[in-house]
Amino acid sequence: MSGDRQLEPEGLGDHVDRLYRAARGLCGSREDAEDLVQETFATVLKKPRFLRSEDDIGYLLRVLRNTFFSQRRSAGRRPQSAPLPDALDLLEDPRAPQPEARLASAEVYTAISALPGDFRDALIAIDVLGLSYREAARALRVREATITTRLHRARQRIARWLAAQEAPDAPSDSQRASR
Repeated sequence: MSGDRQLEPEGLGDHVDRLYRAARGLCGSREDAEDLVQETFATVLKKPRFLRSEDDIGYLLRVLRNTFFSQRRSAGRRPQSAPLPDALDLLEDPRAPQPEARLASAEVYTAISALPGDFRDALIAIDVLGLSYREAARALRVREATITTRLHRARQRIARWLAAQEAPDAPSDSQRASR
């Protein structure tokens, strides 16, 4: 194992925020994202991990994605339970400075989680985690040009989705024409 180095468990705490933001983009909900990050760390800490480069966050992002997809596959095999009613979700997030900001970020995370996998991964890597295009390309194992294209298309889809969320209040073209 020449050139390999062991991933230091003590240094994992430095990446919690970035992994949480990536998990929030994948899952769409705060609770699921927290569980995903916890499960990712449990997976990484089960045994010593040896890396070929200094790219801890890239490795952790791959483990996070693999954990997410594994959980999705196994959840697809289980019987589905009915979701809890929205009326029970009355607890306010004490860290959110304004309820409007919390709602806006929840809409964005919902939109991100609805993206196709390749677009979602590129958007999370660049916009949520703050990786450079080169780091994102290395972490996702694609070319930088591919990251650029996927990121552009993902941002377009998010913008269209958010515009469609605001559109129900505005009159449609057919309603304007009938006036």
